[in-house]
This record gives sequence, structure tokens and C-alpha cells, in this order.
Amino acid sequence: MDVNAAVAAAAAIAGVLTGVIAMLAFRWSEREQKRPTRTSLHTDPVLPPGVDTVLSVLRSSAVVLDEADTVVKASSAAYALGLVRGGRLSVEPMLQMARDTRRDGEIRQVELDLPRRGTGRGEALAVSARVAPLGSRLVLLLVEDLTEARRIEAVRRDFVANVSHELKTPVGALSLLSEAVMDASDDPEAVERFAGRMQIEATRLTNLVQELIDLSRVQNDDPLEDAEPVRVDELVAEAIDRCRHQAGTKQITMAAGGTADLHVWGNRGQLAAALGNLVENAVNYSPARTRVGIAARRVTAPGGDLIEVAVTDQGIGISEKDKERVFERFYRVDPARSRATGGTGLGLAIVKHVAASHGGEVTVWSAEGQGSTFTLRLPEAGAARDRAQQHPDLGDLDDEAGESTPQSSPYEPLPAPEVLP
Repeated sequence: MDVNAAVAAAAAIAGVLTGVIAMLAFRWSEREQKRPTRTSLHTDPVLPPGVDTVLSVLRSSAVVLDEADTVVKASSAAYALGLVRGGRLSVEPMLQMARDTRRDGEIRQVELDLPRRGTGRGEALAVSARVAPLGSRLVLLLVEDLTEARRIEAVRRDFVANVSHELKTPVGALSLLSEAVMDASDDPEAVERFAGRMQIEATRLTNLVQELIDLSRVQNDDPLEDAEPVRVDELVAEAIDRCRHQAGTKQITMAAGGTADLHVWGNRGQLAAALGNLVENAVNYSPARTRVGIAARRVTAPGGDLIEVAVTDQGIGISEKDKERVFERFYRVDPARSRATGGTGLGLAIVKHVAASHGGEVTVWSAEGQGSTFTLRLPEAGAARDRAQQHPDLGDLDDEAGESTPQSSPYEPLPAPEVLP
């Protein structure tokens, strides 16, 4: 009996311990389920029906906060901007806005400049934050990235200011010269001299307006809508012919080489304008009795072969600080020389836009006193065969024969040229 009683007592004690352990485990499980996790930040069921779907399609960064300022829902864009870290809203001004809105229910909006995450350059991230109540417990924060919009607006303001200045110069000169002609009506030599100056200023004004039109066209038009295979040798010949008179006046020899049997893919008019601008710049910035070379070759690239057209001059060259800005609108390396040659500062900006819109690029190598080489790289027509499926009216493209030419530095000597008189 004593043994049986002991066994029964032990079983009773074991049962009580098991019950206690099960109760503690159940309580611990409930506590763990209530604890917020990173997964629950995205799937917490307290969100009103349909809100999760709406937030997922918004372009703005979205964050939903509960009454304890804990993130209930956050979009991937909010994490990318660094707004949410460790399940909390990391931007104090936005957090204070959320608290104020939770208290009085008013919608608030503010624009802030935030430090850019992951960069040491001190660049600010411009954002617009809007906070609104979402039900009785939650607050919705929508953040719009305004950085690119502000950059575009700054570029637009600078462009308008530069255009105003550039137009005012020749127009003012024409006004003064016309007054001088009227005052010198009895002096034929003075009238002839002032009329010549008026013609120069009128030509400069005409060139400026035309280049503004060209720049607007290449920015707004899609060149691939009218894309076709274009012969490189024809583009080079057209560019040389455009500058033949200027080069002859300065006794500059223009030479072309390696352009045979090469085709690029794009809008013929825009490509001719871009290459013509490069050759014209080379002639304008070269001393008398020097040489301007145009060389073309096929280079291998991961996405398909490219055609590389390099324009080399023996001019004044470009300094290191100027090389970073030569493709900006209205920027001139030598303003005095630009005025003398009638340059507007838009030619290289047009080249850059044409190259980018055709899926290519333009680069520059230069050394002061040694000359410059501008290299235009564009997709080869044969390598762009897949694009022809979107333009069936172009017909079949002929295969290009020959091996790809190894890529080399843009300032290496040009191949044996064919001198064009």
C-alpha cells in the first residue's frame, strides 16, 4: 500500500507540474504573438480593409503608424529612403507631425531636406511629407521625393536666364548699331562698317535661335521612331562639307579614315547635326595650318557592337576643370574665342542629347596646348537588328563583314587618312 500511495502521489505531482508548464507555455505563446516583428510590420491585420492594396500601388513612400508610433505598414520605397529603421520612423520632424495629427486629427504637409543615405557628399534629399489620420488609431504618412523635380526646375531656370542673356547681347548690339547708322547717314564708310557689324550680329542671332530650335527638337522627339541604318562615311562627308569653307579660310586640312562599310542606327538628320557640331568645333578652335581628323571603327560591347567616331584637332585643348562642363548648355571654354567665331555654347549640348537619345554616348579627351578628341559612340545598325522588328518598314539589314576592331584610347594616332580637299 505504501508503494502504491507513493506512486500515486508522484503521478499527481507530475500532472500538476505538466499543467503548470502548459499554462506558462500558452501565456508565453500569446505574448510572443502580440510582439511586433518585421513581418507583422507589413501584414498587421489592424489595417482597414483595402488600405494595404492601395498603399502597394502608390508611387509615394507610405508609412502607417499606430498609437505607440510603431510602424504597422511601410512600403519598400520608405525603407529605401531611410525613413524606417528598426520598425520605427527615423525622421523626427515627420514623427512629430504624426503625433500632432493623431492628437487633433488635422492633415499636415511640409517640405524637408533630408541627408542622403549612404553618401558622404552631403547632398540633401528634398521630400514633401503629408500626414493624415487613418481611422481612429492609425496615422498615414506619404512622402514624395522632390529631388529630381527640383533639379529639373533649377536647370530650367538657369536655361531661361542663359537664353535671356544670350539673346539680349546680339539684340542690344543691333539696336546700338542701327542708331549708329542713323547718326552716320552722311558718312558712307561708317555706314558700311556699321552695316557689316549688324550683319555679323544678325548671323549670330540667327545661329542662336536655330540651335535653340535644334536643342528643343532633340529633347522632345524620339529619334528611334524614324530610325534607319545610316552610312557613317556619308555622315562624315556631310560634316566635312559643312565646314569646308571655314577650314579653307584657315588653311586647315581635314582628313577622314576608317569610315567605309560602317552603319549606325538612328535618325539621319540628328546624327548629321551632332557630327557636324563636333567637326565645326574642331575647326573653330584649331589654329591656322593645322589638321582635323575624323576616324571611325567598330568596337565590341556587351550589348552589341558600337560604332566609334572620333574627331581630333590640334587646337588649344581643354583644362581638367572645363572638361566636366563642356557639355553644359551655353558653357564656353574660351568665351572670347566663342564670340569671335560666333559660337553659342549649345553645340556640344546638342551632341550629348543626340548621343543619349540614340543609346550611345559622347566623351572627350584633351590636354591643354595639345588638342582634343571628341568620341561619339553609337549602336551599330547590324547590332540593332532586334530593334528592326519594331520598325518592319525598314526592311532587312545587310550583315556587316569583318572582325571587330579592338577598343583603344581615343587619343591614339588616327589610321592612315584619306585627305579630302
